[in-house]
Amino acid sequence: MDEIKIKYITIEDAKELGIDNWNVWECEPSVFEWYYDESETFYVLEGYVVVTTTTDRIHIEKNMLVTFPKGLKCTWEVRKPIKKAYTFNFQS
Repeated sequence: MDEIKIKYITIEDAKELGIDNWNVWECEPSVFEWYYDESETFYVLEGYVVVTTTTDRIHIEKNMLVTFPKGLKCTWEVRKPIKKAYTFNFQS
C-alpha cells in the first residue's frame, strides 16, 4: 500500500490545484473508523484531526494537503471541527 502524503501549502497554492472545484466536507468533533476505497486528496481549510492507522498516528491541521492511498483503513479523531476540500484520484 502507498504511504500517506502530507505537505503544508498556502491557500493560494491550493487554489492553483483547483480546490475551488473540489467537494467540501465538514465534521464536528467525533471519532470514527474509515476505509478509503479510492485515493483521496484533501486540503484542510480549518480544524484539527488525529488519524491513526495500523502503523502511524498522524496529526492533520489547517493548510495541509493530504493524500490517503486507496485501501487505507484508519480511525479519525476530529479534535477541532474540520472543514476540508477533497477530491478523488487526484494527479498533481
